[in-house]
Amino acid sequence: MKLPGNMQTMMKQAQQMQERLQQELAQIRVDASAGGGMVSVKMDGQKNLLSVKIDPEVAGDVEMLQDLVVAACNEAGKKVEEEAKQKMGGMLGGLCLPPGMF
Repeated sequence: MKLPGNMQTMMKQAQQMQERLQQELAQIRVDASAGGGMVSVKMDGQKNLLSVKIDPEVAGDVEMLQDLVVAACNEAGKKVEEEAKQKMGGMLGGLCLPPGMF
């Protein structure tokens, strides 16, 4: 099925924007911590955990350590989502798209 010229152009632009967005998301790096910095994590824009730092003081309490790691990872995930939304908003801001499309 052949699309009208204007629609083909729009589809091509959307594909290019998606590729740029994926490149920008891959470069995101966020840091988050829990327990007043007792556990710190670093995450990339694809929500891959890159590093974990644990204060030796908390290492003896396994249950608390587990909770702090989960909390720090969840916080990092939220930060990634916030940065991704900002980047998408900036890229899609110039387009007249119907609400809820992205």
